[in-house]
Amino acid sequence: MPFDWDERFESMRAPIHRTIRSVARFRHLVLLLLCGSLPGASPARAHEPLRVVATTADLGALAREIGADRVRVSVLALPTQDPHWVDARPSLALELSRADLLLYVGLDLEVGWLPTLLLGARNPRIQPGAPGHLDCSQFVDVLEVPTGRVDRAQGDVHPHGNPHYMLDPRRVVRVVRGIADRLGRLQPAAASHYRSSAEALVGRIERARLDWERRLARLRGTNAVSYHRSVSYLADWLGLRFVGHVEPRPGIPPNPRHVAQLIAAARAAGARLLVQESWHPTNTSRLIAERAGMRLVVLPTGPDVRRGESWTRYMDRLVTALEAVP
Repeated sequence: MPFDWDERFESMRAPIHRTIRSVARFRHLVLLLLCGSLPGASPARAHEPLRVVATTADLGALAREIGADRVRVSVLALPTQDPHWVDARPSLALELSRADLLLYVGLDLEVGWLPTLLLGARNPRIQPGAPGHLDCSQFVDVLEVPTGRVDRAQGDVHPHGNPHYMLDPRRVVRVVRGIADRLGRLQPAAASHYRSSAEALVGRIERARLDWERRLARLRGTNAVSYHRSVSYLADWLGLRFVGHVEPRPGIPPNPRHVAQLIAAARAAGARLLVQESWHPTNTSRLIAERAGMRLVVLPTGPDVRRGESWTRYMDRLVTALEAVP
């Protein structure tokens, strides 16, 4: 009797289809688990730490101090990295895929890399509009908001204002309270803990601020130069006056003509210091400072979160660096 291939195939078709559907359901289940969208995968887990991912070390340090053992904090940008330019590695997207709360500076500081990571993370809990998506710039009054047309010819200008507000303790206390409020929304059973922890941290920051202001009082009204427009909030707090910047436009490296003009302007204004972060090159800054008779101050660029450094300890290092100015 000849073998009937059609009949044999028909008998196999149903098991094959069942297997395909099972594999598809399994793949879908894995995707749901990765995205945290299974029923019951709510961030309001009173018995588990909230998984907080911060884009910068300063935000991460604040979240860790507010949440203590109720949160598990990771940071995407190392303190040694310029937060404008972070490599959107798959490992960072994986970190975000597990997060209950994303904290970011906002005002387009992370615009070059965070949207890509959010897309790759496929985590609905931290997408824009979700409770786990927190733009911390909403808590501060913003400086240097452009009033006219903004385009790339002006350099790396932030159209919504200067995003470097984490160097001003007066603004940071508002961020602290905003983070605590959002943690409480995600984990209502611990809301009172987050509020009291935040107020204790605010008290520590305020006491430290008074000490920092006393130590740096002699710099108030001092003319200075900065490399990038990233110390505007520091200047606003301490009363420094910037007479120029090493970058002719934000993100644009200086040319010899600009360097000569900046040296002349700094001399004429009697500028005493040139301030920059460690991720910027120092060769040109050293030349300008030497020719204009200024002290070059390379600021520490964020808390060492891997070693558990707090934001106040980091700021104390920054204040100590500024104290060295004669």
